[in-house]
Amino acid sequence: MGQFQFQTVPNIIAGLGSIERLKQILIEQKSKKLLLVTDPGMLAQQLHQPVLDILHSIGLEYSIYADVQADPPEDVVLAAARFAREEKADIILGFGGGSSMDVAKIIALLAHPEQQQKLQEMYGVNQVQGARLKLILIPTTAGTGSEVTPISIVTTGETTKSGIVSPVLFADTTILDANFTRNLPRHITAATGIDAMVHAVEAYTSKIKKNFYADLLAVKALQILYTNLRPVLEDGHNMEARQNMLVGSMLAGQAFANSPVGAVHALAYPLGGHFHISHGHSNALVFTEVLKFNLTHAKQHYAELMLHIEPKSSGSVEGLSDLFIDHMQNYLDITGLPLTLQSLAIPEQALEQLAQDAILQTRLLQNNPRELGYEDALNIYRAIYS
Repeated sequence: MGQFQFQTVPNIIAGLGSIERLKQILIEQKSKKLLLVTDPGMLAQQLHQPVLDILHSIGLEYSIYADVQADPPEDVVLAAARFAREEKADIILGFGGGSSMDVAKIIALLAHPEQQQKLQEMYGVNQVQGARLKLILIPTTAGTGSEVTPISIVTTGETTKSGIVSPVLFADTTILDANFTRNLPRHITAATGIDAMVHAVEAYTSKIKKNFYADLLAVKALQILYTNLRPVLEDGHNMEARQNMLVGSMLAGQAFANSPVGAVHALAYPLGGHFHISHGHSNALVFTEVLKFNLTHAKQHYAELMLHIEPKSSGSVEGLSDLFIDHMQNYLDITGLPLTLQSLAIPEQALEQLAQDAILQTRLLQNNPRELGYEDALNIYRAIYS
């Protein structure tokens, strides 16, 4: 079995209507002021109203920071942290997609009264020092897994992203209530669902920290996601399937938090940085081409995953691994997402820059089952161009 380490969020509450548990949690926390971190879309849809109702019911003072953007840049993160300090918040609640939760994690670090580190000093693995404020995360999409990961991603330049990876970023409590995902548009449901599936697959094939505990979670996550994404895409008000998707996404998040992702994410990041394609959609674009590239080094794992999602499958390792890639491609096809770079108006002359940026993602590429260089990355981008 070998040595391994596994860490996760200490308190996970899941189920339709589980937001009601927030009331007791906040009473027990004995906090004086809460900062709700979210994005303008959440406010426009009034999706956060159940949270506000609970805050009003217990008389807890609160402020709202709602300027979070997708792929949050450093200036937004720093502005949010300043706001939290000015408001003297002592508990942070991240509410929304991955970006809102990522920003909430960093605010909890930067707004702690004893925090001396600057944001730039936190980038990398285990660079965070000191404590953070109390932190609750509530996802409104089923995909990123950010609610159970110790990772926050920040856009650090015009086109580049950096990650903060530290166990200090694990939230105190995560609440998974699919009522908040009820009215998600189909394309967001699709992109975030594929994102979660990628997390499960990349965790299972991760090279350095792969372990049996993360494997269990990755397998169960992929089974749940594979079974429930199609029903949700067919009927967005299938709440049982939506709740299952939230749980599957969470399990995948726990898996890759401990057995990190690889080349799919490394090649997806430049697409988001240069062309502002959503993270889940970026993953979908490169997913199966990376699976094909890794096949020589991961076919046993692909064959095992094929038997987990379709137990009646049979054949050789080679046949099952090929079948797995076919099944993943079939799932991409039913999402209706555009799956070529040309269809997204990405110019062909940008491919070389994308490849150059992708191979700089060494934090991710070290986890990939097969070493990937510049020409490999360029060939993958070329394969999905048209």
